[in-house]
Amino acid sequence: MRYPASTSVLIVGGGPVGLTLSVLLSRHGVDHLLVEAHPGTSRHPKARGVSARSMEVFRRCGLEPEIRRAGLPASQVFFYRGRTLVDPDFVRTGAPTPDGPERTPAPGLICSQDALEAVLVRRARELAPDAVRFATRLTGYREDGDGVHAVLEERDGGARHAVRADWLIGCDGASSTVRAAAGIAMDGPTGLGHFLSVRFEAPLGAVVADRASASYFLTEPGRGGFLAVDNDRRWIYQHPYDPGRESVDALRDDHPRLARLVRDAAGLPELPVTVLDTTTWRMDARLAAAYRRSRVLLAGDAAHVTPPTGGHGMNTGIGDADNLAWKLASVVDGTAGEALLDSYQAERRPVARQVIDLSLANSRARTGYRIDDELLLTAAYTSTAVLPETPSDPSAPPAPPRPALDPDREHPEGVPGTRLPHLRIGEGSTLDLVGPGFTLFAADVAWQRHADAATAAGPPVALRRLPADLAARLGLPPGGAALVRPDGHLAWRARRLPADEARLADVLRRILARD
Repeated sequence: MRYPASTSVLIVGGGPVGLTLSVLLSRHGVDHLLVEAHPGTSRHPKARGVSARSMEVFRRCGLEPEIRRAGLPASQVFFYRGRTLVDPDFVRTGAPTPDGPERTPAPGLICSQDALEAVLVRRARELAPDAVRFATRLTGYREDGDGVHAVLEERDGGARHAVRADWLIGCDGASSTVRAAAGIAMDGPTGLGHFLSVRFEAPLGAVVADRASASYFLTEPGRGGFLAVDNDRRWIYQHPYDPGRESVDALRDDHPRLARLVRDAAGLPELPVTVLDTTTWRMDARLAAAYRRSRVLLAGDAAHVTPPTGGHGMNTGIGDADNLAWKLASVVDGTAGEALLDSYQAERRPVARQVIDLSLANSRARTGYRIDDELLLTAAYTSTAVLPETPSDPSAPPAPPRPALDPDREHPEGVPGTRLPHLRIGEGSTLDLVGPGFTLFAADVAWQRHADAATAAGPPVALRRLPADLAARLGLPPGGAALVRPDGHLAWRARRLPADEARLADVLRRILARD
């Protein structure tokens, strides 16, 4: 298959983050190429929790219904604790029901990574048929100041291809080749736990019918636990091991022994078990020192490795892709300066830092921990891509810095940098009115002239009617307006119509680093 000689964006890594970035770049009309070293999408379920914020991203891409069909039904999203799968004294708890008003039109769900990737790769290829190439690895690259010259090698036949890209994005996981070549360090503890993940088939559906859950935590020390893929025949057994005492290399190829481990952990000595394959993984908590080095950027596990206790790792990476896609598109089409890409690290790295810290605390909790499906909805950005408001009292002391995430839901709504609040509009949501470019919410039709002037000077700005209930949530008087970025975060808030029709254009120029 022919490879392009050049492309605007080269994505290395075809997991959920790289595939999401491909879909989003296609929606923005950005020419790109994605390469993945493996011959196809993941066969192993790996990550399974898809958070509400990730589902909002997929909703924007038209993928929400298909992903819901691929996931577990909501009636099975529980957490089981017992000595074995047949423990009569088991405890089964559900994810806490969010209190207060509905915060999202797209609640999270459990969807195994292998099923999620299958949905994403189909959409990526629908939008850009030749953009996704498996069995192709990056062997090296060099920069010349204006771009990146990459060398790609096909797995079958070893053919090599030279591809020039304006931007190189490393979505290639915790052992990122891109990050290593860029000389970006990772900091944080490693080896917090070691696990052998066994993918197997067994007729367990009838066994767990009265206790069906997403995760089955076994309380016997050293037992590990089970993860449901379909709560019928497809399962994962997580076997903890000590690499200093146990040779996992010999164990992973010994399928009869693995089947015995599964039967012992399940408490079913006669259970027929078919071991399909295994993978090993290590619990780390690491963060890249930088997300950008010249024309190279990192996303997902290449930028942050998160303990799975909380289910935020893959979802933080999907948030990276959502944040980065519109910024790359703006730089590529010339409506933004390259400095806009510096805001990517400024906005996303604090989110990853806080996610890692929360996940580490969860891993050390002795009495269990809370699964917060809506945590990532609370992200509040501070960067040059957000225009802060001028204080009404210049002599007042500055407000204390906000945390990137707000587990206690105390961030004030409508503040630039936060996500546009969700309100129901018929069968839809205010979030459905955003994008693909910038969106200006205003009740006064006079704002149309400002939107037209901004569009003439830069990127398109779509004017949307500001419903009274949304204006109240945003803290806006009747003449005010809110500018929303393509990723759904508020970029600017005006409490009255400016006298100067060039004001909005000037705001966008500053946000997009065009000065």
